[in-house]
Amino acid sequence: MNQGAAVLFDVFGTLLDVYSVTRRAEELFAGNGEQLARLWREKQIQYSQLRTMAGRYASFAAVTRDALEYSLEALKLNAAPGDVGRLLDEYKRLAPFVDVAPALARLHDSGSRLGVLSNGDSEMLETVLVTSGLHRYIDLVLSAEQARAFKTAPSVYALGPRALKVQPHQIVFVSSNCWDACGAAWYGYTSFWVNRAAAPLEHLGVKPSGVGESLSEAAEFVLQNTHQHGELPA
Repeated sequence: MNQGAAVLFDVFGTLLDVYSVTRRAEELFAGNGEQLARLWREKQIQYSQLRTMAGRYASFAAVTRDALEYSLEALKLNAAPGDVGRLLDEYKRLAPFVDVAPALARLHDSGSRLGVLSNGDSEMLETVLVTSGLHRYIDLVLSAEQARAFKTAPSVYALGPRALKVQPHQIVFVSSNCWDACGAAWYGYTSFWVNRAAAPLEHLGVKPSGVGESLSEAAEFVLQNTHQHGELPA
């Protein structure tokens, strides 16, 4: 690992702010934008997990649309023709968190191999990584569609070691979703939780190897453990 770490990042909520859709949601549904954005995200995660548990895979784009349409109905918001499409288009230009580009640049310059492992469809990921400008740092794009399941299914996490040709513990997996960081730890990754919201640890019987408030702390964790010590913590 002295030649550079292998690091995989979650995308939605970790590199890119899913709540950056709030501005457009507020434009379309004044006074309801924040509530719509939050319910949409909640149902998106819930639907992905329910489909995985039932073995009823659908593309992440379809799950995202279904979650949005449910949220509009639940909040009794009357969407004009084209409003659903306008909101879905926001996923093509989600804003990166301010700490993301500097952290990725630092890791990239260190010689680390950087990739993403996301629930998002390949086409969705390619588009939003280019639009956000983060593609310049990313060497590998792994989509859950390859496993026809969503995280926390082991088959999704298995994509990383298979592509990078190393053992799970030799990869740092970084996510701002604690359940995702825990799922990666279950699989055997060295996981890092970016806890931007100062939330409590999920009670799942497992802990990430590292926790911090920003992606810069994740980068520091990677560099300290792979360059100074030469190995990742077990």
